[in-house]
Amino acid sequence: ITLQEYDYARESPSKLAASCLLLALTMKDLGGWTPTLEYYSGYSVQDLHPLVKRLNFLLTYQPRDKLNTVRSKYSHRVFFEVAKLAPMDMLKLEKTLTSC
Repeated sequence: ITLQEYDYARESPSKLAASCLLLALTMKDLGGWTPTLEYYSGYSVQDLHPLVKRLNFLLTYQPRDKLNTVRSKYSHRVFFEVAKLAPMDMLKLEKTLTSC
């Protein structure tokens, strides 16, 4: 989704990937940002916090009439139906990120 959003072009690819991973871990309740992830990525939760919130906002308010083919593709079992996941509530996300 971020590939078509100009605002995300200025973000470093590694920070964007780390933020996406943190958001996915949080959305699926698979644990938080571990010291190992912090060490190998070079980013702390505090570094990623603003970008994770922006990504969740993008998921929440994306236009549904665009990217139907991509949404259909990632709604398939092969891709674990990730396009069907509901975005996190912003307050719950904030609470989870600040508790890490």
